[in-house]
Amino acid sequence: MADWSLKTLLEGLHDVIHQKLETARKTIVHPGSKGDASEKIWLEMLQTYLPKRYQAEKAFVVDSNGVFSQQMDVVVFDRQYSPFIFDYEGQKIVPAESVYAVFEAKQAINADYVKYAQEKVQSVRNLHRTSLPIPHAGGVYPAKPPVKIVGGILTLESDWTPAFGKSLEDVLKFDLGCLDIGCVAAHGYFLFDLPLKQYQFFNGGKPATAFLFQLISQLQYSGTVPMIDVLSYFKWLNK
Repeated sequence: MADWSLKTLLEGLHDVIHQKLETARKTIVHPGSKGDASEKIWLEMLQTYLPKRYQAEKAFVVDSNGVFSQQMDVVVFDRQYSPFIFDYEGQKIVPAESVYAVFEAKQAINADYVKYAQEKVQSVRNLHRTSLPIPHAGGVYPAKPPVKIVGGILTLESDWTPAFGKSLEDVLKFDLGCLDIGCVAAHGYFLFDLPLKQYQFFNGGKPATAFLFQLISQLQYSGTVPMIDVLSYFKWLNK
C-alpha cells in the first residue's frame, strides 16, 4: 500500500482551492459571474471540510423582531439544534440564533471591500438573538448568552503591495476586531488577537488550509449556539 503524507494532503487542499480561484479569475469574463464562482469555491470548501454540525450557505439572516441582515456570501450556522431554515426559490434565510460565522468573498482585498465586509458583518451581529433556559435530567440550565459571531473576508488576491502591510492594518483598525479572520489565498491570512487587541498577519505558506483550521478552532471555542425561542418567531403568524 502506498505511503500517505499528511503534509502533502494539507498542502494539496490549499493548492486545489488556490487553483480553482485562479481559474475562475482568468477564464470568467463577466464580473458578476466571476464573483459567483469565487463565492461557490469558498462555500464548497467549507461545506466539504467543516464538521457536519455546521452548515455553510449564501444567505440572509433574520431575527425574531423581523429585522433582516444584508445578504452574506457565506453563513456558517447550526443545523443540529436550530429547528429551521427558510429556503424560497434558492434564497436562504437563517435565524440569527443559529449563526456561528459570516464572510464576505471577493476577488481581491482592498480598503473599500474591507469596509464593506465590516458593514455586512455588523448587519448580522446587530440582530436580536433569543436564548431559553435548557432543561436537563437534573433540572434546568440558565439561558446561555449568544456566542460571538465570527466575521471575516475571503479573497484570492490583494490590491496592496505588500498584501499585509500598513494599508490593510489601518483599514482593519477602522472597526477594530469587527473582522476576526481573513484569507488572501495567494498571500496569507490574518487573525484578530482578542487579548492583545491587535491583528496578526501570516504571510506565505498554504493560506486556505491554514484559514480552514483556524476557523474550525474558533468555532470549537464558540461551543454550541443557545436554545432558540421558536415561539418568538411564531408570533409573526398572528400579526
